[in-house]
Amino acid sequence: MNQYLEVREFDCITGNPDYEQDPRYKYLPDTKKTPAFTELVSFIHDFTGDEQNADALEVMRVGYRRNVGDVVTMSNYVGIIQLKSGYQIQVLPKISFLKGNDEEQQDQTKRILMKMLVSMRDFPSKVLSTANLLSEHMNLYEIFISMYVEAVRDLVKHGIKSAYIPKESNERFFKGKLLVSENIRNNACHGERFFVRFDEFQADRPENKLVKSTLLKLQKLTGNVGNARQISQLLSSFELVEPSTNIAADFEKCHIDRTTREYDRILKWSKVFLTNKSFTSFSGNTSARSLLFPMEKVFESYVAQKVSKIFRPEGFDVSLQDSGYYLFDEPKQFKLRPDIVITAANGQKTILDTKWKRLIDNPRVNFGISQGDMYQMYAYSKKYSTATYAPEVWLLYPVNEKMRDQNRIQFTSNDGVIVHLFFVDLANVDNSIGLLLSKIKTQTSNISE
Repeated sequence: MNQYLEVREFDCITGNPDYEQDPRYKYLPDTKKTPAFTELVSFIHDFTGDEQNADALEVMRVGYRRNVGDVVTMSNYVGIIQLKSGYQIQVLPKISFLKGNDEEQQDQTKRILMKMLVSMRDFPSKVLSTANLLSEHMNLYEIFISMYVEAVRDLVKHGIKSAYIPKESNERFFKGKLLVSENIRNNACHGERFFVRFDEFQADRPENKLVKSTLLKLQKLTGNVGNARQISQLLSSFELVEPSTNIAADFEKCHIDRTTREYDRILKWSKVFLTNKSFTSFSGNTSARSLLFPMEKVFESYVAQKVSKIFRPEGFDVSLQDSGYYLFDEPKQFKLRPDIVITAANGQKTILDTKWKRLIDNPRVNFGISQGDMYQMYAYSKKYSTATYAPEVWLLYPVNEKMRDQNRIQFTSNDGVIVHLFFVDLANVDNSIGLLLSKIKTQTSNISE
């Protein structure tokens, strides 16, 4: 697990050794001994989507370039892909930094990405320890393993749960309920024995079986000495627990309630590791694994979390994924769902919509803003207008080198619709959202006057 390639969103990967040093491409070996590039192409073709699963072609695109050959282009998904041979491809987001060499920026990118992932509702961890954040030298898969190990360690610290487990066996002493048919069949010549069914209080319950199975699997997968050592220590706490022999059935038996809530995020992780499912799922017939996340959703979730944290103490009401309006009212159809709706004390609404896209400093092409996005913002402005106020509308993009000095871009129509652009600096996100707060407070104050 120590062979891996690190790429960024929209990077191009080639298996042609003539382009190994070409800055336009990332090189992935494609030899008889290490056919990693061929495995990646097969992974893309094998993993096709359906109603529940994403299509790998949404995440990576296979194309052909003259003199280069087949080229795989990444899209806006980040995470880790482990190929059949064990070779890993680690995909990081493109994040803009003011300073730092390549290695420092790489470490910062991993740290920021992990914070962003934890903000996601479906991400099975809400706690990220300092140890996780200081493990930038690990690849992402090892960091995910580390997070799982940390969660299980917390569980063991508080005590793994036991339960009364139904058991049938041939005993020397009578207890529970005698199973007459089985007793006759097994003990016709052994009157001193009783074939009985009884409940035994033990830790060998489905939740613990799945945790142990996950630990055993990760023990084989991890290449990090620290993770391997901690997994071995944790397995001793599950000595009396048998590994799961039917993973799907055991997951069906798990029910999270107030007595088992400690298992909630652990079992989510277990499902990812045991079923080879990603948070973006694929269906296929190879043994490749992936843990991939759409950056559009990651960015949206992270910004929403920060806006809630910073705006609410200032007296603003913050609604996420607001669904109070429809594009058409008779009948109500095409529900509008802006990412964030902020309401000031005076009733003035501000709509924030996040877009994970790198804009360009060229007004002739509208800075690279999608026309569809602007149609969407126009509809938000019109439908959220009241007799007193037209809403403020802001499009939030990640900052990049070309747009860092663009402090004020807005679009105004003659019927009262104004759309502002704001660039979120992920390397200094609290300060950045604080600046957005001051801008919105100024706008709200000016409208009130």
